[in-house]
Amino acid sequence: MGKQLWKPGNMLYPLPAVMVSVAGKDGKNNILTVAWTGTVCSDPPMVFISVRPERYSYHMLKDTGEFVINLTTKELAFATDYCGVKSGRDVDKFRELHLTPLPAELVKAPLIAESPVNIECQVTEVKPLGTHDMFLAKVAAVHVDEEYMDEKNKFHLEEAEPIVYSHGAYFTVGSLLGTFGYSVKKK
Repeated sequence: MGKQLWKPGNMLYPLPAVMVSVAGKDGKNNILTVAWTGTVCSDPPMVFISVRPERYSYHMLKDTGEFVINLTTKELAFATDYCGVKSGRDVDKFRELHLTPLPAELVKAPLIAESPVNIECQVTEVKPLGTHDMFLAKVAAVHVDEEYMDEKNKFHLEEAEPIVYSHGAYFTVGSLLGTFGYSVKKK
């Protein structure tokens, strides 16, 4: 089996495709789709998103230092793509996509009601890194949809059919292969 040598590039796929909601100082809300996102630290809980400075939401992020990461699902795939290709300069994405903004607990940016998980974030640092600036943020609050809770109060995100992004395409998450530590559990 041969390997091809490619120029350096981002090949860490698949990635979560999330909708990030923001609010400007003027109170106008917007949604942008971000695939450059992830966990930074578990204690304290921190995440990051990376955004191009020319994006409409960039200055809202810079000015307010707040955003909400809204996890996406198979049902939200169309909205996820739309929010990544349409600019908030031209269209009200909440209205156009019939998405429901909900007030957050600690940040001014709204939650997207249709998302199964909403993560309220407060920016601690902005790092210019070339084409994108990375917004490092502490997790201020997490909201989960009760629809995906079982009788033992365990959350089942898999029932919401989360999606990921890979090389310009969206995919649902596949079948369960094991749980953390299954490779070393005694039989």
